[in-house]
Amino acid sequence: MSKTPVPPVGRGNFPGRRWLIVALRGLHLVAVIALGALMLGAPPHPAWPPGSAAGAVLATGLVMFGLDLMADRQHLRTAAGLSVLAKFALVAWLALDPAPWLFWAIVVISAVVSHAPASFRHARLC
Repeated sequence: MSKTPVPPVGRGNFPGRRWLIVALRGLHLVAVIALGALMLGAPPHPAWPPGSAAGAVLATGLVMFGLDLMADRQHLRTAAGLSVLAKFALVAWLALDPAPWLFWAIVVISAVVSHAPASFRHARLC
């Protein structure tokens, strides 16, 4: 069995980057689920107030976005990068008007873009 080559360490790539992103995605999903539960009427957990769920979604999302920008300065020109900006705008709207349909719109955009073929996600749109 052959090993997958490891990309060279350079700007935006560093040892452990892949596992850091995997961990951040996991934490991000936990925070999104907690926020969604709160938005759908679940009582907040005493150890995790409602603002903490929203803050964790924002913090993990920003760090992942920053890592993507470090790896590719042109990330904002791609479908994936532009979708993140759209999600940030929807999250800001959600903060002002906590409507469940906005939460679900963000989830659907995230699922579609993250599972789309790489040729779409990384396509330069502008």
